[in-house]
Amino acid sequence: MQLQHVNIKMFVDGSLDVDPGKFINIFHAWIRDSALDGLLIDVADYRHVPAGPGVMLIGLEGDYNLDNTGDRWGLRYNRKAEVEGNNEDRFRQAIQATATACLLLEETLATEGPLKFSRQEFELCINDRAHAPNTSATLSACQPEIKTFVSQLLGHEDFTIDHDPAPRGLFRLTIKSAKPFDLAKLV
Repeated sequence: MQLQHVNIKMFVDGSLDVDPGKFINIFHAWIRDSALDGLLIDVADYRHVPAGPGVMLIGLEGDYNLDNTGDRWGLRYNRKAEVEGNNEDRFRQAIQATATACLLLEETLATEGPLKFSRQEFELCINDRAHAPNTSATLSACQPEIKTFVSQLLGHEDFTIDHDPAPRGLFRLTIKSAKPFDLAKLV
């Protein structure tokens, strides 16, 4: 199964103690400074949506957002453009983009909160219902490849993969590692 449009969400460790409105200016600065790979275009404020996308940094190839989906704050990277190669290449690109942005946010907000992202849990989602419907068949087809990728990424097999079977949802997996991982090494 060829997967595209990979999303990664790194959850905030604990509560979000930073006003989400601050991310508007931070994301505008990232556009101005070309702080991340890819063409960054605009910032959209969806803080008014309960348990929603929060503040979004819109890019040509992918979007970043301070996301509150499921009432859990985190930084989500949503790859929109296709990535050449195999599924591992696509997973790796998305995890690297997410980890880079998380580290940059932690550095930017070090004096304000500080903001810290979890080093033991993240979400992997496929934003393509046509190619990866949220079914047990998709899970059966993808799980071995995802498990191999996560074990290589973390350097161990002491983790769980939980599938959210919500019929109207995207194909979404939550990975929980028993051991903390180094976010910088994911880059």
